[in-house]
Amino acid sequence: MGAAILFVAGVQTSSADELTGRIISVADGDTVTLLDANLRQHKIRLSGIDAPERRQPFGNRSRLHLGALVFGRQVTAYCPKTDRYKRAVCRLEVDGVDANLAQLEAGMAWHYKAYTREQSPADRWRYAKAEDRARDERQGLWADRAPVAPWDFRKARKTTAR
Repeated sequence: MGAAILFVAGVQTSSADELTGRIISVADGDTVTLLDANLRQHKIRLSGIDAPERRQPFGNRSRLHLGALVFGRQVTAYCPKTDRYKRAVCRLEVDGVDANLAQLEAGMAWHYKAYTREQSPADRWRYAKAEDRARDERQGLWADRAPVAPWDFRKARKTTAR
């Protein structure tokens, strides 16, 4: 009896990790809003990447690139966790394309290495290689002479605000 209860709980947990719906808003290069079939909105932070902030160079281009990939489209979001802002942290797929990876390939985001332990080994490798290729080919933000990582940009703004 206990094993059956544990199994049912496991099924519910795994289905909660997957969301499907239409992207109705793109806040920036790594944050979107998904509207599910029950008309519930889910704020989603793309896992494994960190895009430039809106006020950073390439911030708006990154947002527009992500929008071109996913806005108004049906997506599947694989969401193993929630962040401290109560956003689902997800890998987005649209028509079989990993949108998070596409942001890296276009040079529109950094591979967020501080969280690589939360990625599968295959995703960790693909994301790292995509950033390396974009950097080597000076794609997107890598065309800038000295791109500032978003985590450094946020830290500097926080320090300045004090």
